[in-house]
Amino acid sequence: MPHNALKIVPGVDQTKTPTLNEAAISESQLVRFIPDRTLGGLVQKLGGWTKFFPNTIGSKIRALWAWEDTNANSYLAVGAEGLPAGAGGTLQVIESGGANDITPQRTVVNVAVSVSTTLGSDVVTITDTGRNADNFDVVDIQTQISVGGLVLFGQYQIFNPGGSANTYTILATNVLGEPAYATATVATAGAVSFYGVTSGSNFVNVTLADHGYLVGSTYAALVATSVGGITIYGNYIVVDVLSADVFVISASSVAAPVLVTGASGNGTTVTITHSSSIQFLDGSSVTISGVNPAGYNGTWTVDSSTSGSFTFLDSETGAFVSGGEISGEYGAFENAGNAHYVYYNGLGPILSGTGYGIGGYGLGGYGTGVEPTAGTGTPINATDWTLDNWGEVLIACPVNGPIYKWAPTSGDLTALIIPNAPPVNEGMFVAMPQRQIIAWGSTFTGVKDPLLIRWCDVNNYDQWIGQITNQAGSYRIPKGSRIVQCIQGPQQGLVWTDLALWAMQYAGPPYVYQFNEIGTGCGLIGRRAAGSLGGSVYWMGPSQFYRLAGNGVETIACSVWDVIFQDLDTSNLDKIRIAPNSRFGEIAWYYPTKSNGGEVSHYVKYNTILNQWDFGELSRTAWINESVLGPPMGAAPNTYIYQHETSPDADGTPMTSYFQTGYFVLSEADVKMFVDQVWPDMKWGYYNGVQDANILLTFYVADYPGDTPIPYGPYTLTETTKYITPRFRGRLVSIRIESNDIGSWWRLGNMRYRYQPDGKY
Repeated sequence: MPHNALKIVPGVDQTKTPTLNEAAISESQLVRFIPDRTLGGLVQKLGGWTKFFPNTIGSKIRALWAWEDTNANSYLAVGAEGLPAGAGGTLQVIESGGANDITPQRTVVNVAVSVSTTLGSDVVTITDTGRNADNFDVVDIQTQISVGGLVLFGQYQIFNPGGSANTYTILATNVLGEPAYATATVATAGAVSFYGVTSGSNFVNVTLADHGYLVGSTYAALVATSVGGITIYGNYIVVDVLSADVFVISASSVAAPVLVTGASGNGTTVTITHSSSIQFLDGSSVTISGVNPAGYNGTWTVDSSTSGSFTFLDSETGAFVSGGEISGEYGAFENAGNAHYVYYNGLGPILSGTGYGIGGYGLGGYGTGVEPTAGTGTPINATDWTLDNWGEVLIACPVNGPIYKWAPTSGDLTALIIPNAPPVNEGMFVAMPQRQIIAWGSTFTGVKDPLLIRWCDVNNYDQWIGQITNQAGSYRIPKGSRIVQCIQGPQQGLVWTDLALWAMQYAGPPYVYQFNEIGTGCGLIGRRAAGSLGGSVYWMGPSQFYRLAGNGVETIACSVWDVIFQDLDTSNLDKIRIAPNSRFGEIAWYYPTKSNGGEVSHYVKYNTILNQWDFGELSRTAWINESVLGPPMGAAPNTYIYQHETSPDADGTPMTSYFQTGYFVLSEADVKMFVDQVWPDMKWGYYNGVQDANILLTFYVADYPGDTPIPYGPYTLTETTKYITPRFRGRLVSIRIESNDIGSWWRLGNMRYRYQPDGKY
């Protein structure tokens, strides 16, 4: 009887039917392919993993970053999502076997405006009773406050030289980040914006003393305020400037009339009450219609107005009976007249740069005397993070949040916000070699611009306002709807929108960066779906995989396309994680499927050396390639962190690995073939290790492609197995090789089988 060799084509192919995929692999789980000079590639069991850290983190991990300080100590930063009750922090650092929770804290308050200034000074005192703000805190003033010729808006470092529990000071700045000086002494006052509207018009008169806006400027409203059916929130272009204290913006809808709820006259003054908490402007003209008695109808001049009512002078007497509405000019203060403060509560030693000679005289660390009692906030929640390092300093940015810093040698108990950095960002990375933080989906006003990129000065993450004396700056991508991800690639920064790929190349002053679109129709599917390996960059698009190499953007043909894109959970694309493994020249993508409740559950893997694919079921919610901490690491939904390529097992438990081929055609004619003997040939363990793998071999036999195959086996194979005698007959056969024992490893060799013709039917 003749013998034949079982030689398998490397890679997995799901595009073909099993019958078409002859002598090749159709299904896989936790395997990989190793280059071979004669066969192209050999299939073997994937490397296993062990716990890097013995404890869970407490919530789903979305980002990992490894780095080293100047004393050669290694750290792993862990960015997790929202906190379940009693869980650990959303930002932790693991070092020397212990975890340090450095989750930033913040406090959000609405309080009455109480701000004071002194003529000619940039020092502003804010009263917030019981706040206990200290020199580690930053306040984000999200309602524009006018006081003493200054407009306060944005993030400010807090100084509290006297240690007061109820007051603190900030330093006012202008749009260039330079000191701004009060033009008047104000003891305790200040006001937020007042929005005035007129019934039937979409123009809004904004009253904000000494506003400084010009026609074409952008006014930002960060606290939603409703007036006359208009909700004012977001960025608005100034369309007119009426005075130093009043400018005009345009809303997307018109103001509605106000319903009358009551009216009465005493022969001298008429009082009108209405259904809204808005305020009609003193001296403005209003028109009342539909009121009974009819004497209240007509056009009147407002004499005095408060929230919910106004008066005008008239001899009418009597009480309101029914109906009516008011047209005219009315308005409301932003945030009901209160200040909206977001405090970023830092816990740590005195910040560098707050000592003698910084800020106003006597402010900062030097000579402060009494330190205030630190006010603490609530640890922030996050849905995702971007992490990087600036030398030994960890840089962290939660999605749609500000940028934080933490240095291992600083003693800081929490990550501290960088006060001059943009307050809202989709993400960031540190550009090299010139070392600048690049933030995308950023802002100038506090309202996120999904196409805006901003960067800090070279070697100075405290300077973000571009001037001729520095290299800070910004650029807005002109096409697409949003920036999905940016990374530091080989020789350049790379920017993916939903539609295209852009390169940002450092050019030095005056433009700092040059931006060029280098690929169209090759946008990114999710914010963590792109990464680099060696000198090339790989990413997953909405329906294809791509590579950026020497020839530019290339589409990578994917032989397992059906498995991924036909089962992809498109509601959770930002959970996709790219997973480069430089030890084996592999790039994997962990992705969510439709049937798994929105969490990552499967992977697809591309061997960049062999240009071959495989796939399987395994969940990793975060990943980093080989680093100062050793082999690659991944985080699982159970919130453990695992180090890969460290074991043949799945953290001490058996790892089920298998592959199944398409159909081998035993006979191209009508004649069936009979197979009665198979010789196993494998590597049964690591080099110079115990050769003790137990392999399960199963045959699936059919006569026609549509038949339900008949299984033969599984047969157990070991190094001592000379041959097995399955004794089956048929035209088509598929082979499944599997292992699920602990501590074993294998690689397929040249298996052979004995066969002979055995009739037609």
